[in-house]
Amino acid sequence: MEYKFIPINVLEQVDFVKQQQKTNLELLNQEKIALQRELEDCKAKILIYSSDERSDLFHEIPTQLLALECPYPDLKSSVLNEFHKFADEYWSKLQEVDQQLKVISRSFGWSEEDHWIYQTVINQYPSDLQNRRTLYLDMVQRHLPHKSRRDLVAHEKAWDQYRFARNQHRALVLNWARARKAFLLKAVMTIAEACAAYETEMMFANNRKKQQEICADLKGKVLQWRAHQEEAARLEAAIAARRKEKEDEKEKIQKEKEMIQRAEEKEKLRKYWAEKQHKWQKMEEKDLQRLAELKKLMIEQATKDKERVKFRQELLEKHLMEKKELALQKAHEEEERKRRLEALRQQVAIVAEIDPARMMADTVASKAKMGIGTEEEFVLQRSLFALHTYSEQQIISDPRVRVELALREAGLHKAPYVKEILPKIPPLKLPRRDMESTAFNM
Repeated sequence: MEYKFIPINVLEQVDFVKQQQKTNLELLNQEKIALQRELEDCKAKILIYSSDERSDLFHEIPTQLLALECPYPDLKSSVLNEFHKFADEYWSKLQEVDQQLKVISRSFGWSEEDHWIYQTVINQYPSDLQNRRTLYLDMVQRHLPHKSRRDLVAHEKAWDQYRFARNQHRALVLNWARARKAFLLKAVMTIAEACAAYETEMMFANNRKKQQEICADLKGKVLQWRAHQEEAARLEAAIAARRKEKEDEKEKIQKEKEMIQRAEEKEKLRKYWAEKQHKWQKMEEKDLQRLAELKKLMIEQATKDKERVKFRQELLEKHLMEKKELALQKAHEEEERKRRLEALRQQVAIVAEIDPARMMADTVASKAKMGIGTEEEFVLQRSLFALHTYSEQQIISDPRVRVELALREAGLHKAPYVKEILPKIPPLKLPRRDMESTAFNM
């Protein structure tokens, strides 16, 4: 069965496929939005659970501290209060850092896939590589063409802030673990000293003043230890701030270097385009000069062609005039010949008598033609074969024949120009491609 190409059916099928593809994309987009919402809810739940768990971990009094037996309830309550204050301070700092992380995370505005691509590309470039920032920004923009340069720089700044806050969070957790361990050791030592002092007090019950001094001394040690912890925390925060300031200054210097490099590249590009423009201008002037010369030559050639045509036209008119005079002369000679023949015919004319019967009777030739008085013969009155050829009207309607007849009447059919243009005249109906002859195309 032969296949028939129907454009309308093909277009309908293409439209149907496009509509089906559009519907599938809309369904996938809706599923994507629903999954993203579920992921956000799960993240919120995980964050809430983690926050509560960390709060319990920070504020939970260690079992070692609770299991200690202190003969001075005020001292133990003071130690527990100091632990709560110590835990509250670290917990408030940790909450501030967590809040900063949440604010920075919300300000990202990038999808997880784009952020994953950004992190993957940055991790491929070592920190000691020259022009590292320019290289990874160019590579990220190549992988994320829908993000502008300004978006990449803003995301880079936000990501640096996020990493700084995350490192600060990690440092706080580590400091909390070390400080908690140190606090426990100090509390154990303090309570041990209190127990020893209590035993001493029991041994020297009369020396109350010494016991008060010991308690005051122990309390002073606890306060001093707390002051040391606060000072250490302030120093750590100052060190982190100086590191951040150093990184910002380094980034600023890097950006200034990149701006200088871009300015140099723009200047090189401007010089290159200036040279290119000068070269193009020279080529255009050269082409315009050559065009003017060609136009001048064409005008001169057109003038020569007009003179040549005028000369040929005058020559043709002269030839036609001579031919016309020759034709008139021949016609005059023909009339003169006919006149002489008519005179001769009048001289030799036969004068016969009137015979109506002979005039109305059949002649011998007509009788022979009709077969009267002769034997009957079989005469073939039609041709043996049917001829399939062109009619006279078809031959005369061909422009090639008409042009050739006109040129023959004008006496120009043997001119070289006519021999050149006659083969170029197309027929009234072009032949089929499969009927063209290729015998003379070699």
